[in-house]
Amino acid sequence: MIQPVTPDYAAFEGAPVSTAPFPHMVVPHFIRQADLQALTASLPIIRSGGSFPPQALGLSPLMTQLVAELEGPRLRGLIAGRFGLDLEGAPTMLTLRGRTRARDGRIHRDSDSKRVTVLLYLNAASEGDAWSRHEGCLRLLRGPDDLEDFAAEIPPVNGTLLVFPNGPETWHGHRPYVGPRYTIQLNYMTNDTRARNELRRHRLSALTKRLPWVA
Repeated sequence: MIQPVTPDYAAFEGAPVSTAPFPHMVVPHFIRQADLQALTASLPIIRSGGSFPPQALGLSPLMTQLVAELEGPRLRGLIAGRFGLDLEGAPTMLTLRGRTRARDGRIHRDSDSKRVTVLLYLNAASEGDAWSRHEGCLRLLRGPDDLEDFAAEIPPVNGTLLVFPNGPETWHGHRPYVGPRYTIQLNYMTNDTRARNELRRHRLSALTKRLPWVA
């Protein structure tokens, strides 16, 4: 029987909501170190870039349990409370990335069908690696034109959680990085045609992706 991963909800409740450059929360060690080590040991090896729905990956029992926890009511309620949102009944969309390509990280904001974006980073930090050179570290930007004009930078390490409601000014991106970079992305979606179409594409991708690049 697996020992379930319980995120550090107390750390979430104690983390501040920052307002610059737009409302967001950063929760370091939302996944505790011992749990992070167990999770990283059970991650699938993904040799291709892009986002994968859990159904396409054949996740380990430990990762499957974490995905269910993230999509559950406790995190939803906490996020709703901290940002003053009504997320009751909002559809969720969850994907996992395992590798970043040279073209990834360009400045963008998420689609209007995504009400809230939640990013959970499952990479270990090590001295002198790409993260310390600011490669692949997500930057929350003051505008759409300059990757160096950022108000916050989040290294994708140590079980860090980032949450922000999506909006017209939620620009973000990162410096180029090529290599393994594990991220779980959870979105609370709108309940309109655009969101339903995106969810439909997401579910279809779980059926159509063929994964010789996943071990």
